[in-house]
Amino acid sequence: MQETAASGPGSIEVRDLRREEIPEAVVLIARGMRDNPLHLVAYGDDPERRVRCHARLIRGMFDVFSAQQPICATRGGTLVGVTGVAPPGACQPTATQRLRILPRVVALGPRSAGRTMTWTSAWARRDPDEPHVHLGPLAVDAHLQGQGIGSLIMREHCRRLDEADQVGYLETDKPENVHFYRRFGFEVLAEEAVIGVPNWFMRRPVRPSWS
Repeated sequence: MQETAASGPGSIEVRDLRREEIPEAVVLIARGMRDNPLHLVAYGDDPERRVRCHARLIRGMFDVFSAQQPICATRGGTLVGVTGVAPPGACQPTATQRLRILPRVVALGPRSAGRTMTWTSAWARRDPDEPHVHLGPLAVDAHLQGQGIGSLIMREHCRRLDEADQVGYLETDKPENVHFYRRFGFEVLAEEAVIGVPNWFMRRPVRPSWS
């Protein structure tokens, strides 16, 4: 895909994530999502452990889901935000992909592995049958949140959805994110408690005229 520049705080550039940037992206996602409600329940009270556990899971996702088309935001050549983007038909693992990612999950330890499998299975059951582009995880580095970087990534993601006339879909475990995603045309399809944490499942219809 062609790189795209976006105006924003501190001359942020929004573009496709490059393969060599994946290790940096994994750490950023784990750090930026360290305190998410699901991660607190799945990985435990220790913040450093939550970062390590989620980094392990996200690294496995990047390794196994080769069809991912992640978008990133950079400032001065440094990653400041990243989102995973799975094209239609590529967001749920095949049997082979499940086997490949299983060791990453087992390595989290029995308690965290069990809760992570329950969480991801609940999300998989909600995945729409219709063709859709699956967003997530979306993270801005922890010390840069609230500066509009996530909005720049979402604008680019939605621009691509509209250009291709595609449906968007995502999950979130943070109530404030529901309001954030609604700004970009996503609406709640369902709400469900997953490992005791409220989760929202959101869909964005085809909107060729969105701006």
